Amino acid sequence: MSSPEVVGIIPARLGSTRFPGKVLADKTGKPLIRHVWECASKATRLSRLVIATDDDRVRGVVVGFGGLCVMTSPVHSNGTSRLAEASAVLGLAHDDLVVNIQGDEPELDAGAIDAAIGVAQRGGIEVGTVASAFLAGEDPADPNIVKVVIRPDGTALYFSRAPIPYPRAGAEAASPLRHVGLYVYSVGFLRLYATLPPTPLERTESLEQLRVLEHGYRIGVARYDCASVGIDTPEQYEAFVRRTAARG
Repeated sequence: MSSPEVVGIIPARLGSTRFPGKVLADKTGKPLIRHVWECASKATRLSRLVIATDDDRVRGVVVGFGGLCVMTSPVHSNGTSRLAEASAVLGLAHDDLVVNIQGDEPELDAGAIDAAIGVAQRGGIEVGTVASAFLAGEDPADPNIVKVVIRPDGTALYFSRAPIPYPRAGAEAASPLRHVGLYVYSVGFLRLYATLPPTPLERTESLEQLRVLEHGYRIGVARYDCASVGIDTPEQYEAFVRRTAARG
């Protein structure tokens, strides 16, 4: 019996509210999605890497730089739903693992991908993800940075945009952890997840992963310190362009 395949899938939607067309932004000489592809390709535990999109322009660019691409429906409420369709298009088996790699992280550390896969392969959990120490200058109170609290067994207790754990004066301090938005699922759980109704905490915090916890499933969390951040706005992209130029 062959081992389950581990497939990285990068959802790449061209529409973006704060930065339309960002996955094809190319001021560095390469489209943003190619930067993501090249970083993710360095992960050692992936057997395949695929970009899932709903736009022929993205597909043309991906094929142009030699990437693998699958077309998915434009009607998806989130990236996880797009992954479920992509896994079906690819004909993946129930026990194969899918890695959800964000399409707007052009400085992604491939080691974080391998860490998430490693925790997912341990068994006894439904989802694998990553937590990192905060970077210098990052504010744990920033609602745009998602925080995670981990149980002693390495599974997630809660995710929040609020500063958790909250340090009361005089109490023993636990270091806050920043959630890194990588997820690894079995294909079977990914398809199950797509059928689960949204939950109150998910809607309150606007965090998809809370749906998993509220329905009673477990998320294993690997500790891996990394500095990658997503590109959400044109200003963040311009900063990335400057960093890329400085690296030569």
